[in-house]
Amino acid sequence: MNHITASPTLDTPHALQRVGTQTDILGECPLWDDTAQCLYWVDIRLPAIRRLCHATGEVNTWPMPELVGSIALVDDGRLLVALPSQIALFDPAKGALSAFVPSLPMPEGHRFNDGRCDARGRFWVGSMHNITRAPEGTLFCLEGAGPLKAVRQGICIPNSLAFSPSGDTLYFADSLHYRIYAHPYAPESGRMGEAQVFAESAPPAFPDGSAVDAEGFVWNAEFNGGRLLRYAPDGSIDRVIALPVDRPTCCAFGGPDLDILFITSTSQNMTEAERQAHPMAGALMAIHPGVRGLPEPRFALNGPRTE
Repeated sequence: MNHITASPTLDTPHALQRVGTQTDILGECPLWDDTAQCLYWVDIRLPAIRRLCHATGEVNTWPMPELVGSIALVDDGRLLVALPSQIALFDPAKGALSAFVPSLPMPEGHRFNDGRCDARGRFWVGSMHNITRAPEGTLFCLEGAGPLKAVRQGICIPNSLAFSPSGDTLYFADSLHYRIYAHPYAPESGRMGEAQVFAESAPPAFPDGSAVDAEGFVWNAEFNGGRLLRYAPDGSIDRVIALPVDRPTCCAFGGPDLDILFITSTSQNMTEAERQAHPMAGALMAIHPGVRGLPEPRFALNGPRTE
């Protein structure tokens, strides 16, 4: 367990750059597609899926019919899309959305938030109340065409879903607990063990989305904290990178060598004075942190892979 009072290496964002000219309302869930050499992410509230082409720098935006909580790469080249009414498949080549797991039992006023695939192709995703953040959300696991299986309940804001390089640890945060938890995880069965406190934050800052690098360190975007934290596998803080935004939302490794760390952020509910003080709010940002990431696992359409 780690407390925020540790004395890690402090980095300044001298190499951090804005990527593209778009401004997200609530940017989230960046994913690097190593086959197509592009970065996907979502603007939950626009709502839309966005894509950055690494070779050209072009950003494409596809509007979605509902709030889009998270996405995952699929083993056939499409995207899995978590919408309040369904989990759908999106084909970027056609710009077409099709039903996959329809008619979800989502309570009124709820939506999905953070999601990620394990190495065998299961999709883990959390739900939450869109307005109140009451402890009414659920952590789900989807294998193939389903059904969607509830694993944990009573969640306020599900975040920080990530897996260790060996796949035997699942990281997860209920953000309003101000903690990231580490769970023993069995990739063969998809079984999630009991929570152990991995790291803590000091309110009002709380853990948002995470990424794991090739060395097994956990990078977390600290919402309301204006920084990225790199946690060692034992939960101690290894590095802190200050950001030009107060509310980063998630991060992901990408680029041809997986050595670029992309960071999403939010601009929602900001006053005009706050926008002027933080002109990068809502931007997609990128930095070279000096370490590499891991390829993003893909959802297995036909059920968990056995390798």
